[in-house]
Amino acid sequence: MAKFRRCNTEKLCRHLSPKRLAAFIVSLKHFQLDLRIPRKAPSRTFLCGLLLFSLGLISLFTGHVASDIEWYSQRVMNVGLRSKLINRHAQIDIWKSHYSKFFHGCSERSRRFPPAVHEKFSNGYLLIATSGGLNQQRTGITDAVVVARILNATLVLPQLDHYSFWKDDSDFSNIFDVDWFISSLSKDVTIVKRVPDKVMRSMDRPPYTMRVPRRSIPEYYLDQVLPILMRRTVVQLTKFDYRLTNNLDEDLQKLRCRVNFHALRFVKPIREMGQKIVKKMRKMSPRFIAIHLRFEPDMLAFSGCYFGGGDKERNDLAKIRKQWPNLPETSPDGERKRGKCPLSPHEVGLMLRALGFGNDTYLYVASGEIYGGEETLRPLRELFPNFYTKELLAGQELKPFLSFSSRLAAIDYIVCDESDVFVTNNNGNMAKLVAGRRRYMGHKRTIRPNAKKLSSLLMARSTMDWETFSKKVKACQKGFMGEPDEMKPGKGEFLEFPYSCVCEGPPPTVNSGKSNKTNLTMELNELRPTAGVKTSIFSEGANVKHFYQ
Repeated sequence: MAKFRRCNTEKLCRHLSPKRLAAFIVSLKHFQLDLRIPRKAPSRTFLCGLLLFSLGLISLFTGHVASDIEWYSQRVMNVGLRSKLINRHAQIDIWKSHYSKFFHGCSERSRRFPPAVHEKFSNGYLLIATSGGLNQQRTGITDAVVVARILNATLVLPQLDHYSFWKDDSDFSNIFDVDWFISSLSKDVTIVKRVPDKVMRSMDRPPYTMRVPRRSIPEYYLDQVLPILMRRTVVQLTKFDYRLTNNLDEDLQKLRCRVNFHALRFVKPIREMGQKIVKKMRKMSPRFIAIHLRFEPDMLAFSGCYFGGGDKERNDLAKIRKQWPNLPETSPDGERKRGKCPLSPHEVGLMLRALGFGNDTYLYVASGEIYGGEETLRPLRELFPNFYTKELLAGQELKPFLSFSSRLAAIDYIVCDESDVFVTNNNGNMAKLVAGRRRYMGHKRTIRPNAKKLSSLLMARSTMDWETFSKKVKACQKGFMGEPDEMKPGKGEFLEFPYSCVCEGPPPTVNSGKSNKTNLTMELNELRPTAGVKTSIFSEGANVKHFYQ
């Protein structure tokens, strides 16, 4: 057929003039003369496939897979914006976030995270000397594990600080469960209790001692510390607090979470004492608030703020400030306007009452020696008569711990973590670590005073009635109540906002390797029963073991 058409076309072309030939070609174009080989009819399989595809499109646009569309949109939506839209019309429950059930901690190691290097094949032994109080040292220990991982080093059990302001001679084993610490991190880092005698005898010089700059990046450790470690076998890093950058890759951030939220478990006597106090509080009331006042002399001196105590207060705090010769001179009024000053106990009480907590609410006050003693605490007691401390609840049972500030701080840590509402009063280490743990455990209600706005409001308290004051306090505290949308990648200290270690959805079931997470928006709108779709805001991971078992 093709040959026949080609021959006839050639004959026709020979008998036509160039002008007529051009006209003939245009006519062919207009009439779309088909000179191609005719196609075969579509197969039955193709028609069936086309029909199924059409039905799929119809199903898609009629809403049968609407939840899948929504799930994919959740993966790319801005989480903070979505949460704000959800919260906009909702009344805040002062005792519990309505959205806390949609989040859980997830810090399991990924498949791309290789197992720990055996001691025999590591690059050497890393000694760590921590600095500060219990929770500052806790931060240093957490970072020490990560640094050992970066260096492929064997970590020697960290040495705690015995010489700072608190003068506590507790060792690591007096506060933390050593065997638990070593075994729970065995897949991440090799940890030993001390440098082997054989290694120490083989060294012709003492361990090399150095202090790294604060917030050092991993490359600094690889460039500056690793060569010395490989040359000298044992290196000690001193004053090790905040010596590692806040921003790391996700695998190392998850390691931070495994250390801080799982591996650093307190020894049994501390755990038992903390749980006894929690049970006593629960026996009196099904729910209670824990307040970390942090109104001790050292904190007030460090803040550079003034709290109305006259020359006596100025002289007392100035004397303490001399222990930190590098502290800059500050303006007390300027610090208060910037929101850098902790609230007084009375101001904390006013804030809580304005938020809606009644005077029948039970309070647990976590603190050391309050500056000004009972006189300073009296206004808070009057606002909340159900006022308790570890000293009131434990009595003589607390006696073995009284000489050790770090062990007392550990007991407070447990009670604050187990409380229904945790109220911080500063940006100190304990406040950050407890707040971060509560976010990791499902965003339990954590209230942080918006000191910058509250300070001016509290100063003008006498110029307004209670209803107006309460309304303004509630407005000030929006965004400071521990709601999930307050946590964003890169915000604040990582251990306070552990965004890489918080996943959306309920925790995975114990008997299942897969997590049955809830489709958040579908459940909130109550459109239909929840789907078993797995959605993660920040990352995906495993269930959380309880810290105080």
